Amino acid sequence: VQLQASGGGLVQAGGSLRLSCEAPGRSFSRYAMAWFRQAPGKERDVVGAISWNGYAIYYTDSVKGRFTVSRDNDKLTVYLQMNSLKPEDTAVYYCAAANDYGLPIAIFRYTNWGQGTQVTVSS
Repeated sequence: VQLQASGGGLVQAGGSLRLSCEAPGRSFSRYAMAWFRQAPGKERDVVGAISWNGYAIYYTDSVKGRFTVSRDNDKLTVYLQMNSLKPEDTAVYYCAAANDYGLPIAIFRYTNWGQGTQVTVSS
């Protein structure tokens, strides 16, 4: 499955952004989807993940209560709504897909990646 992420940009602290990741292809609905982020000089870490049917969702602790992962299988799209953004959220955000009916969060489980979109939060 090919992934195309969009929606990044520059926002002030406390603001919001919504990232979208389109995954053209009839197989989208059987993939677990996740958002990762990578700040300069740091490893790529999972932000949130959602199971194929949307029933199971995972968030890393630092974004709980601020970020929401959702998906629309009819539109072949997964979203990351980011509210109350902080400067430490600044990173390149990647969407990824895993051919898995569970909820994997380990990076090695994700075999399909989008190109990344920059999110910059100014203080």
